[in-house]
Order: sequence, then structure tokens, then C-alpha cells
Amino acid sequence: MSAVLDIEVGFDFICPWCLIGKRNLDTALALLRAERPEVAARLHWRGVQLLPDAPAAGWPFMEFYRRRLGGEAAVRQRQAQVQRFADAAGVRIAYEAIAVMPNTADAHRLLAWAGTQGDAARRDALLERLLCAYFEEGEDIGNPLLLLAHGEAAGYERVAMQAELRGAGQTYRAGPIISGGVPYFSINGGRALSGAQPPETLLAALRDALAAPPAVPGTHTRPL
Repeated sequence: MSAVLDIEVGFDFICPWCLIGKRNLDTALALLRAERPEVAARLHWRGVQLLPDAPAAGWPFMEFYRRRLGGEAAVRQRQAQVQRFADAAGVRIAYEAIAVMPNTADAHRLLAWAGTQGDAARRDALLERLLCAYFEEGEDIGNPLLLLAHGEAAGYERVAMQAELRGAGQTYRAGPIISGGVPYFSINGGRALSGAQPPETLLAALRDALAAPPAVPGTHTRPL
């Protein structure tokens, strides 16, 4: 008998922990497919704009983090911490290539729109393109022309996408979210796991969700 897992993932494109969490979720889902090939997973990407005040041109990346963390040494320490988890997840983060901390409102709007087009694989391809563009290539994903180019490469038509790009002046709001931070993972409407959880933790949560009775809609709880 087949089963379906509905997995909501809260994320922002500029959050390295979200990229690490996504890779760990990919691994957990691959392990689950090996165990239970009859199980289908439906992913729902809930965009959370962490820096709604970022200007259209973004902020200088290193300057932003020096202000946020208190200096160059603190930035390097944080990057080294993130990189340890990234290495474990098979994630490449090219800090030396990233010049801009972008405004992600339009990137979120574009991905949300892609999610309404009835092709999850194409939407996920766009998500992957944008994450790699930022973390591996250092591209400014707040640039509307760049977003359109990646959308076209994922198979979407430029004219249809243009209406979704409303600029940095309009904050992206996806409605109520489960937790105040990202990433988070909620499976079948159940209790949310917060943070870049390791694959084994996510796999255990997927197994538990398959064994549990269906959750009542609208009963999300606070994250663990």
C-alpha cells in the first residue's frame, strides 16, 4: 500500500544552514526510498525572507557579517563552523565568491509561483539553480535579470515570470510560519524540527510520520 509524506520546509536562499538542511533531507529521503519504495514525498518550500530591509542592490557580504558578528575574526570563526557541517553534508560554499548579501523577496516570489505551475521537478530544479548560483557562484540572486535567466534555464517562460518580480520594496510574505527561524521541517503537519538536522534525525522523523495517525489540519506546534 502506498503512502504520502507532505514535508514543509521553511528556508531562505541566503541561509547556509538551509542549504545544509536541504542536502541532509535529500539524503534522508534517499535512504527512506531504499527502505520503502512505495512511499511518495511531496515537498512544500515555505520561503522566509530573513532580511526584508535589504536594499535592491543588497549589502556588501563581508561588511554585513562584520557588523552582525562583531569583526573579521568572528566572521571567519562562524564560516569555519558552517563549513564543517557543510563538508559533512557534501555542500560547497564558496565564501570567496560571494560579494553581495541580496534581497531575496523576488527569488521567493518566483519559486512560490513555480510551485503553482504543476511541475514539482521543474520547481525543484529552479530552487537548486538559485541555491547553487548564490553559494557556489556568488551570484546576486536579488538581480531580476539573473532570476529570469535561471527561470528560463529551468524551463519557465520569461513573460510569465516577469509579473512575479515586484522588487525589493515589496517584502515577501508567505503567511504564518511554524517557527521563527529557518530551516525547519514539518512532516504531515506534525511537530516541526528546527535547524539543519542530520540525515539520521530526519530519517527517524520520516519513519515516525509514516507510523503515526494523520495530523489534524491547522494543528502545527512549536518546533523542537
